[in-house]
Amino acid sequence: MSRQVFLYDHPERFVAGTVGLPGRRSFFLQASAGTRVTSVALEKTQVAALAERMEELLDEVVRRSGGSASVPAVAPSEITDTAPLDTPIEEEFRVGTMALAWDGDEQLMIVEAQALVELDAESEEDLAEAEERLLQDEENGPPMLRVRLTGAQARAFAKRALDVVNEGRPPCPLCSLPLDPEGHVCPRQNGYRRGA
Repeated sequence: MSRQVFLYDHPERFVAGTVGLPGRRSFFLQASAGTRVTSVALEKTQVAALAERMEELLDEVVRRSGGSASVPAVAPSEITDTAPLDTPIEEEFRVGTMALAWDGDEQLMIVEAQALVELDAESEEDLAEAEERLLQDEENGPPMLRVRLTGAQARAFAKRALDVVNEGRPPCPLCSLPLDPEGHVCPRQNGYRRGA
């Protein structure tokens, strides 16, 4: 079966969002153009890492270009997207591997999210070899979401993604672990329950 690539070149919308209550949220990346919508599931840490690395890459592009790149220093307020995810949310796949790149000729950020794949290997060397073959297999690899964004779209995505990650449960002021509405057992208080 050939690889399924969900390609969005300058999507109308590319956002990170959640479904569920804090502490039990499911995280998604969602791209849309016209009537086509693609949603892929991923972990909270993956959303945070993607947003942070995207900001770092954009900052590096600005630095290397001496400020001449078409990348704003902050997310433009006119393209800020605070709307919820488009429904119905139909998960195409769960993300395993993500990649970022900057196309200097087109002045675009390229985001790739590839489906999680289980690999059987007998050693670390075999596993690394199998992973490399899988990543290089353009024809028969796992499903992939590929999105091409302007610098402004990338900044807006990163800002929203970090906001979504930080909207979860508030951290305990003592141990920094998340507080549940019913409190949590704080290791810094020797196991005493701490209220929200």
